[in-house]
Amino acid sequence: MSKYIAAMLALVAASALGADLPPAEGEVRRVNAAGQEITLRHGDIKNLDMPPMTMVFKVKDAALLEKVKAGDKVRFTADKINGAYTVLSIERSP
Repeated sequence: MSKYIAAMLALVAASALGADLPPAEGEVRRVNAAGQEITLRHGDIKNLDMPPMTMVFKVKDAALLEKVKAGDKVRFTADKINGAYTVLSIERSP
């Protein structure tokens, strides 16, 4: 029974981190570490039915902001959490 619970918790954690969301492409315009926000110029975000634009997102984890800086090309996942558009994962594109 405990293996089943551990597997379910792993699935929930992966889902919470955006693992099941389609990635979007973008460019970092600004990082606001104090406000836990990032401004991205992005392409389509399919799961949010959002067209390309530049906008400010909250970040799920402030540590994500340490991975990127203004000007970086990135791949990220985002979702609407508690009414706020939130980046759940982000990595620099090659």
